[in-house]
Amino acid sequence: MDIAKNIKEITESLPGNVRLVAVSKTKPNEDILEAYNTGHRIFGENKVQDLTKKYEELPKDIEWHFIGHPQSNKVKYIAPFISLIHGVDSIKLLKTINKEAIKNNREIDVLLQFHIAKELTKFGLSRDEADVLLTSDAFNQLTNVRVVGVMGMATYTDDKDQVRNEFRVLKSIFNSLKNKYFSDSKIFTEISMGMSGDYPLAVEEGSTMIRVGSRIFGARNY
Repeated sequence: MDIAKNIKEITESLPGNVRLVAVSKTKPNEDILEAYNTGHRIFGENKVQDLTKKYEELPKDIEWHFIGHPQSNKVKYIAPFISLIHGVDSIKLLKTINKEAIKNNREIDVLLQFHIAKELTKFGLSRDEADVLLTSDAFNQLTNVRVVGVMGMATYTDDKDQVRNEFRVLKSIFNSLKNKYFSDSKIFTEISMGMSGDYPLAVEEGSTMIRVGSRIFGARNY
């Protein structure tokens, strides 16, 4: 794989308001550095142990995103440096992130993950669950967590209409939350949707952040 060429092609195809998260999970430092040397700085990992190791070994101006579903007992390891946590779907996890952010004297940005796919294995909130979370006393007491947007994964299918409709659902959820809870917020701006197989559709439907791995680095190394 020509990593530099792939990054360039994807980046040049994106509108100016859409950011690319290069999903580097399972990939060696050499591959990440090849992408880094093109000027790319945003990388995504989904395992805390791998992420903390890469953070220690790679340049410190990398903006690391945690794109998986973090376990509460492991948040403390990434709290000192993480830029954005994509997969947050419970008040318990938010409280843990807040606690670790306070310990590190910083604010941590998160995205609320919604279940928009037909697949039951995907994580995520429903609209009703989000309403309960966002109106709770516990949420209002969070001092060091910033909800900056939403995230979701479409069904893994060749049915483009289904995928497009699922992305539209996430966009409508974003609009609803923006109007209802974040109308005064200048930071509630992100819609993280779209991966290697479906990101062009996601961009058409309003994505501001795509998570692309295999289109950049090749097939995963399991």
